[in-house]
Amino acid sequence: MRWFARKTQHDIWDEAIEGPLGDIEAAERIRAICDAAAASAAGSSRNDKRECERYERAAKVAMEIAMKISDGLMRDDAVRRIVDLCMTANDLKTAQILFRAIHASWIRETVQRDHPTLV
Repeated sequence: MRWFARKTQHDIWDEAIEGPLGDIEAAERIRAICDAAAASAAGSSRNDKRECERYERAAKVAMEIAMKISDGLMRDDAVRRIVDLCMTANDLKTAQILFRAIHASWIRETVQRDHPTLV
């Protein structure tokens, strides 16, 4: 009876990337990863092991994609989204490291306003 068989959940960050991504596609993918991983990030702060692993995988993939973005502003915005994800998961250490990688002053100010504990 295949009707009752559990389907494995495929996450966007586990999908293979076919070919090189342009800056816009990479930024869109990071946005999608962060949006999809937000629930896992909230669950990881409650010490749910499975959700914690999902958050960590999502953050890792998002960071790897962000490193390949050549446009500075797009990269800074992508990193800001990852910082928001880290703060949702109460991963302050990773969020602080990523915060220091943001170069655009107005994006830094926005992150500081949204997450004053980073400063």
